Amino acid sequence: MTNVTRTFYKWLIAIPCFGLSTLTFGAGIIVLALLGYGDLGSRTLAVAWARFNSRILGMTVSIEGLKHLRPNQSYVITANHISALDILLIYGYLPTELKWVMKKELRRVPIIGAACHAMGHIIIDRSNSTSAVESIQHAAHKLINGMCILFFPEGTRTKPGEVAPFKKGAFRLAIDLSLPVLPMTIEGTERLLPTETLDWRPGAVTLRIHPEISTLELGSNQVDTLCNQVEAVTRGTPRQRTAALTPELQA
Repeated sequence: MTNVTRTFYKWLIAIPCFGLSTLTFGAGIIVLALLGYGDLGSRTLAVAWARFNSRILGMTVSIEGLKHLRPNQSYVITANHISALDILLIYGYLPTELKWVMKKELRRVPIIGAACHAMGHIIIDRSNSTSAVESIQHAAHKLINGMCILFFPEGTRTKPGEVAPFKKGAFRLAIDLSLPVLPMTIEGTERLLPTETLDWRPGAVTLRIHPEISTLELGSNQVDTLCNQVEAVTRGTPRQRTAALTPELQA
């Protein structure tokens, strides 16, 4: 696809389709939530919205490591965050129910913010750590029978070439609830849509699911250790990822 063709496609097809589908699916999700079926909207309409737009945007998706997902197991899921397209990739192609931990600024995005609230995603105020912790703990009772919670531990999207250290909230929650951590690595989305730009292009993306890390034998004094291990697994080469799973933190 040439630059001219890509520009015309982006403005005449991709962006209008994204806007129209967001309005349509988002309205449906809000209606379902008002009827008491917010989780159903998350499982069906939100997934359909993500898959539709990933195809419109020319994402060729590969999923690796599905064998690491145990049926009906709840996880604290973590992933690196390198593009707005990460949302489409995870929501559309990770076959598990989940609640996102989202910054409160997204609540103001038309339709998307209201739909996320309707589906019960966890909206936190990052400027108020006490309030953020309370919001996450309030949702902890939902993490049963395969319902998962997803964190981007970096806290925000990183720009190409930048690395943000992982924050510890996800790992503290995992230890408190004795839930396994499921690390994931996203690759390629930053090439399709870099952070803070609309310079879109089609291409291949990968969602790599790593083996779970048990927290059953961990105490509150090992949050830093768990955080460092998950960060190493997420960012490292295959050999480094294997080495990062030290015996005391292996599933």
